[in-house]
Amino acid sequence: MYRQRRDSNWLINFKQNTRADLRLFCFPYAGGTAAIFRSWADSLPPNIDMWAVELPGRATRRLEPASARIGDLVPPIASALRSAIDRPFAVFGHSMGAILGFEAVRALQEEYGLEAAHLFVSGHRGPHLPRKEPSIYHLPEDQFLEELRNLSGTPKEILDDPEMMQILLPYLRMDFEAAETYKLLPGGRLVCPVSAYGGLSDEPIGPAELDAWREHTSGPFSRRMFPGNHFYIQSAERLLITTIARELLVSRR
Repeated sequence: MYRQRRDSNWLINFKQNTRADLRLFCFPYAGGTAAIFRSWADSLPPNIDMWAVELPGRATRRLEPASARIGDLVPPIASALRSAIDRPFAVFGHSMGAILGFEAVRALQEEYGLEAAHLFVSGHRGPHLPRKEPSIYHLPEDQFLEELRNLSGTPKEILDDPEMMQILLPYLRMDFEAAETYKLLPGGRLVCPVSAYGGLSDEPIGPAELDAWREHTSGPFSRRMFPGNHFYIQSAERLLITTIARELLVSRR
């Protein structure tokens, strides 16, 4: 069971938490939906109210047109988050979600004067660094599907379902285009603490690439590596959630 905000279709809440004194907004990776964070709602401590971002073109928003540009997504996301900020807030984003979360936090700071309590960026190099991997969003369908298999982020049963993939492919391509064509948007440095996380076996995104996030905040910075590959957020989920909760406790003291 979940609930959507009455004033926004961008945010999904999987567990109402009336005792929370902090709101955590979570951004999915390319091709992901808000549902990837469903299990987090039961694992986070009771002082944290978690809302997941649902991008257009999927799940409850499947009839809405998706966007292939990060710059087009950030303003409406920031507006939706602003309407949901009635207490201290933090943001977590993985891979494409890391840059969406980062740009949204910058927009909230610069346009609305709202400062995050903490930003967690995961599985993505510093936003000013050039992309090294070849783009895949424009590949023929068979090659694109093969690349998805190699990334190991899409369940095999979905990849092997032709009807399901025909539904998912358009927004999968758009997500990858958005992530692969992203350039750092104009804006200043953050003032909030930033934590950069990565998988120990995620070869393209190593410690140096994660440490580059340090340039984008005047606040405290930390970096942590977790066991697993690019999708360590699945294999090391419990450790990741525990670490986020602990860092939020420390940053708010």
